[in-house]
Amino acid sequence: MDAPAWGLALHSSSEVLGVALQSLLEPETPPLIHTFPLGRRLSNDLLACVEEVLPACRWPQLARLAVATGPGGFTGTRLTVVMARTLAQQLALPLDGVSSFLLVARRLWQDGEPLTAADPFWLLHELPRRGVVAGAYVLDAGAPGGVVERQPPRLFADADAVPPGPRLPAVVEARADVAQLLAFSKAAALAGGPAPWSTVLPIYPTSPVGGEG
Repeated sequence: MDAPAWGLALHSSSEVLGVALQSLLEPETPPLIHTFPLGRRLSNDLLACVEEVLPACRWPQLARLAVATGPGGFTGTRLTVVMARTLAQQLALPLDGVSSFLLVARRLWQDGEPLTAADPFWLLHELPRRGVVAGAYVLDAGAPGGVVERQPPRLFADADAVPPGPRLPAVVEARADVAQLLAFSKAAALAGGPAPWSTVLPIYPTSPVGGEG
C-alpha cells in the first residue's frame, strides 16, 4: 500500500459542499477541488461526493484532514465535522478545524482588502429575525495562514450591538474557501502544532432547536 500522502479538506458551511484534495508529496501541484450544490441533500449525498474525489479504498492514503467548523447551517456543519472526526479517529490522523469566517477573512485579505495587524475587522452575517453573527479578525504574520480570530463568531442582537471597527459581509464562496481551508491545514502542518480530532467541534452561534439550517 502507498504511504499516506494526501490532504483532504471538507467545507459545508453553505448550501454548497466543497471538497479539496492535494498531494502532500507534491505541494506545488494545484489541489483538486470539487463543489457540489447539495443543499438539504447533503445528509444523503455527502459520502458519495467525497468518494467522487477520493474513493474510500484510498482513504488509508490520507495523511491529514481539515474541516470548516462553521458557523453555518446546523445539519450541514455537523455532518462534515462528524465525518472528519470519524476519519481522523479511525485512521489516526491530525485534523484541523477552522472557522468558516476565518477562511473568508483570509480570502478577503488575499483579494486585496486593506486589513491590518493592529485594528480588528468584523465579519457579519445576518440571520433574519434572530440577529447578526459576527467575528473579529486581525493579521498575524506568525500564525498559520497569516490571519487570526480575535473574537470567535457569536450572535449579537443586531448590527448596532457589534463593537466598532471595519465591517465586511461574511459571504462563503465554497470553491475559494475550501482552497483556503487546505492552505490553512498545510500551514498548520508546517508549524508543527498538535491537531487532535477530539477538540474539533462545530460552531453554533444559535441553538439548533430554533431551526436555523
